[in-house]
Amino acid sequence: MLGSMPDQSLTPDWPASVHPPGAESFEQTALVWLFEHVPADYRLHGVLRRHPVALARLARQYVSAALEAAREGYRTARVDLREYLPPHALDQVMNAYLAEGQRAASTLRAIEVVDAALRTVAVGRSVDG
Repeated sequence: MLGSMPDQSLTPDWPASVHPPGAESFEQTALVWLFEHVPADYRLHGVLRRHPVALARLARQYVSAALEAAREGYRTARVDLREYLPPHALDQVMNAYLAEGQRAASTLRAIEVVDAALRTVAVGRSVDG
């Protein structure tokens, strides 16, 4: 069981609900958290539950694409929507793109640190096994 004190070796990007590497429940909590950041249909693929590194890779790609979409939307929304929305609504759309881009970037950083830890565990397992 984990104590209430956070692991001091974890980066600030480490997701709070994922137990630290080395904890018995690390991979399970990583799986649960990663599945929260991909489409629900990804749960249909048993290989992703059996191999968390594969799920982390798919999650990284999915969230990276969402980040790029938010960036592209932010770059093009004013021109694309200016004839259809009043200025205050357009400002709100821009703020939505900005907020979603920031959220995606933060999530992507967290996925990257979890992915790196999962890869380290997987390499250790393949060397041992």
